[in-house]
Amino acid sequence: MTDYPIYGRIDGPLVMIGYGSIGRGTLPLIERHFDFDRDQLLVVEPKPERVELLRSRGIPCKQLALTPENYRDELSALFPDGKGFCVNLSVDTSSLDLMKHCRALGVLYIDTVAEPWAGWYFETADNAARTNYALRQAVRDEKAANPGGTTAVSCCGANPGMVSWFVKAGLMKLAEDLGHGTQAPSTREGWAALMRDLGVKGVHIAERDTQVRAEPKPHMVFVNTWSVEGFIAEGYQPSEMGWGTFEPWMPENAHRHETGCKAAIWLEQPGADTRVRSWCPTRGPQFGFLVTHNEAISIADYYTVGAGDHPEFRPTCHYAYHPCDDAVLSLHEMFGSGEIQTEHHIMDVDEITDGIDELGVLLYGHAKNALWYGSRLSNEETRSLAPDQNATGLQVTSAVLAGMVWALENPRAGIVETDEMDHARCLEVQLPYLGPVEGHYTDWTPLTDRDSPFPEDLALDEPWALQNTLAR
Repeated sequence: MTDYPIYGRIDGPLVMIGYGSIGRGTLPLIERHFDFDRDQLLVVEPKPERVELLRSRGIPCKQLALTPENYRDELSALFPDGKGFCVNLSVDTSSLDLMKHCRALGVLYIDTVAEPWAGWYFETADNAARTNYALRQAVRDEKAANPGGTTAVSCCGANPGMVSWFVKAGLMKLAEDLGHGTQAPSTREGWAALMRDLGVKGVHIAERDTQVRAEPKPHMVFVNTWSVEGFIAEGYQPSEMGWGTFEPWMPENAHRHETGCKAAIWLEQPGADTRVRSWCPTRGPQFGFLVTHNEAISIADYYTVGAGDHPEFRPTCHYAYHPCDDAVLSLHEMFGSGEIQTEHHIMDVDEITDGIDELGVLLYGHAKNALWYGSRLSNEETRSLAPDQNATGLQVTSAVLAGMVWALENPRAGIVETDEMDHARCLEVQLPYLGPVEGHYTDWTPLTDRDSPFPEDLALDEPWALQNTLAR
């Protein structure tokens, strides 16, 4: 890419909160694709080493940790005239609180996750309160209480985010291939009815990260291709998933929610220590980790047909994540030792020797069995597309770019999730950064090649049931 389209102008301050791996990758895309006043750009970052890097690059910055005590005053000072854009790519800051205050100021807002204040992940005693369901429901309650107004895009990264656009794109491919036409629905109810009518029972957010480096993983160092802090935090949350109406069985340690949309369940075990069977094109069948993610709940909620505790239709939806091999070793080390590694390392684009991040959605249970639709982006291609990030990072940062474009084009949409956005427009912006985006059908199911010498309690008449998917 050498001809970068300018998608719009950002009037007023452009403030990025956080300069970790995603912040470093997002800023070059913002500089490429938006018109804004450079003297109104500011990066807010608490870590001294990152501030030093910002200053060495000549990027305006402020060393500051936002807290429950100071965020209102700080944001009000950063956006004095009721306009601008807040790009929140931080950890340990409440996305909901920052979102609410930005909307009160009239400032556009975007984040990649419903993040809580520091301490919430490990100091909250009630496991139900530690779920992403609880974090998301608080945002949805705010949306219901204060509809419309300044746009705030919630949870717009690769996943959650981009994968919700892939669900719609995958449904349109499936509809065409099954002879259901090519006209995309224009409402949530229409999309939900389409998924039901196509016979889709559920969705795996099926990801396989094959990126590797030459150096072996050192002892007691957590190695990953994206935020280690973020992965550890979500990995220790309870495993949870959107819960489909077709499921014949529920795990003994599963719990429903008593309030909210009631579209999900959670398990009394950490997500990064919960394995499920899934499928991706490159490696085929695989074990993934059933790590909690916002999109597992939002997709199940968005595609629900009917109301009440027992709707007519709802898909099961959950993450099935096989991270890079070094991250898998890091998880085994962490859970095996009972210690969280204090040294973290994110694989740099220049040290990765091979591999891709294959991230898509597996739509299953229909007449063609299963369709995987997603991005198969290599680190090698990433080098030619954008600086300061590997393939995993670019799938996230390009989604932030697309979400910002949508917000500028729809500045009075209120609080929105990516399921509620125009998927075609967002993917139009993002596709140049995603490498091959493809659909692949497979005959595999979780019952394939299950000739075990050990007894298994399987749902033989329902191949895609969680009873068969969950490794027990």
